[in-house]
Amino acid sequence: MDSRFFQAFVDWYLISIDILLVLGVIYYLKLPKEKRSISFYWLPFLILSFTVFYENLGAYTNYNFDFKKAANAFFGNTENPRFNIWVFNIFNKHISTILYLFLIKSWLVPSKKKYINWMIITFFIAIQVLQFSGIEPIYLNQPLIFTFGANLILLGSGFYFIGLMTNEQYLATNPLRLLSFWQMTFILFTYSLTYISSVSLMYLYNNYPQLLTSLLKIDWVMGVINLGILVLTIASPKFPHFFEREPFFEFEKKLNLRNRISS
Repeated sequence: MDSRFFQAFVDWYLISIDILLVLGVIYYLKLPKEKRSISFYWLPFLILSFTVFYENLGAYTNYNFDFKKAANAFFGNTENPRFNIWVFNIFNKHISTILYLFLIKSWLVPSKKKYINWMIITFFIAIQVLQFSGIEPIYLNQPLIFTFGANLILLGSGFYFIGLMTNEQYLATNPLRLLSFWQMTFILFTYSLTYISSVSLMYLYNNYPQLLTSLLKIDWVMGVINLGILVLTIASPKFPHFFEREPFFEFEKKLNLRNRISS
């Protein structure tokens, strides 16, 4: 096997998330067609597939230097063609943040969903302004964009936990048996614990590479756990005795009934 291929693709993190994707595909295809069309299942599957895609793309850029160099040149980076930060800026800091906001929105009561809509719109506008103004080029670390996106994720998490503690439907459940509780808890931990490594990436890379490696390992572990919970969400119909029905299903049922009556 090519040593460069081995170095790029064969590590515990990529192997772990690739296995999770295979499991996710198997369980998703086993779902009845009507359930595959519900956001409760297809949105976690989309995030799982998308994450595994861009993580492997990042590995591919390390394997194929010519491709990485050409992509950097396209984005205007000819000084540091060895960097592949643009991959994780576009797919992780930008698109994944928006996808996770949609996921958080799916867990919230209807009255709070509108706030997530405004967060997504505001975040999208902020990305365009910061990038096209040259303040945070796509090929360099983007601490402002990450900080803004992470704060929106944390704020959305706050909406969920407030609902968990105050809403009657949530109070009637056992949080430890809600997949949304575990998903939101580890999303909260992930974005809190990775603040330092994401905001000061280039500084740590140039001055404290060993510390950066340790922080990234924490990020990878949390990432695997988050993806594992997404797989559990997809597979949850196979384990009805382990998980309770998410309250938001009831909210949406009542909201749809109210809309039909009013129309």
